[in-house]
Amino acid sequence: MSQVSTAGRGSGTRGKEYLGLFSRYATIIGLLAMILAFSVLSPRAFPTVNNFTNVLNQASLTMIIAAGLTLAVIVGELDLSIGFAASLHGILVTGLIVSNKLPIPVAVIIVLAIGALIGWINGLIVTKIRVNSVIATLGVGTILTGLAFAYSAGVPIVAGVPEAFLQISLGRWLFGIPNNIIIMAVVLGGLWLLVERTSLGQEIQAVGGNPAAARLAGINVDRIKILGFIVSGVCSALTGILLASRLGSGTTSAADSYLMTAFAAVFLGSATLRDGEFHVLGTLVGALIIAFGFNGLNIFGAPTYSQYVLQGAILIIAVGLSSLGRFIAEN
Repeated sequence: MSQVSTAGRGSGTRGKEYLGLFSRYATIIGLLAMILAFSVLSPRAFPTVNNFTNVLNQASLTMIIAAGLTLAVIVGELDLSIGFAASLHGILVTGLIVSNKLPIPVAVIIVLAIGALIGWINGLIVTKIRVNSVIATLGVGTILTGLAFAYSAGVPIVAGVPEAFLQISLGRWLFGIPNNIIIMAVVLGGLWLLVERTSLGQEIQAVGGNPAAARLAGINVDRIKILGFIVSGVCSALTGILLASRLGSGTTSAADSYLMTAFAAVFLGSATLRDGEFHVLGTLVGALIIAFGFNGLNIFGAPTYSQYVLQGAILIIAVGLSSLGRFIAEN
């Protein structure tokens, strides 16, 4: 009887281990399998240096805004204002340059500061007024959309955008690598070091893991949560600036779609290498899966609606894998 029971427990343990391995590595295996499949099906167009560079360049803005969102999610909150904020920031930076004749560096710094301010406001509403982060950031995002229309009168700011501003996104100032890829690498590398290699990062993870225990340990939980929103706000502002530079204009809804893509990348990343934990490296993997998926669909001439179907399916699968990882870790 005891031998049967022991065998059953052993089998159950092995099953749990296999599920754990699957939940941690399924996304990476899926990414490699997708790249291999597309390479076999389209050997001339897909597996080329130019195409891979193009994928990274196109996905760089998603990675930046998703990396900022990751910090907010790590501390246990959600920021639904990021897409709307990025659209506003794109309008503001072009307006400051074109209408107010500000130097490009000054306009960029002002907009980044506004991004930090919006993140700070989100953090205060959530931590001090105790409004649920979903409601708070959705409300702030709606307000930002209204401000974007008020500032631009709903008309894209196109005329008079200087070439130097366009070159921020379109230029290749270092080793022929697109600037957006370099900026993305710096942002993700910096945030990874912050979260994984600093004492502040340990506090960030502690707050996300157990706010009550973190508070008892002497950590200022509200301060850490506000910091998470500020980082998310700055990354949203940077995304809006780079998108306006890429498009050569500021448009009221240009970055709205980044909200869903960023969330898909973050939740898909939480199922990567760790048991349902949000982390910057995982977000990078999640963003790559989405980017290569879209790229493959474009190469094979799939209709536009298929991208929305893929993105929605990825989000559902991502949340499922993340939940599976947490369930295994807790049991």
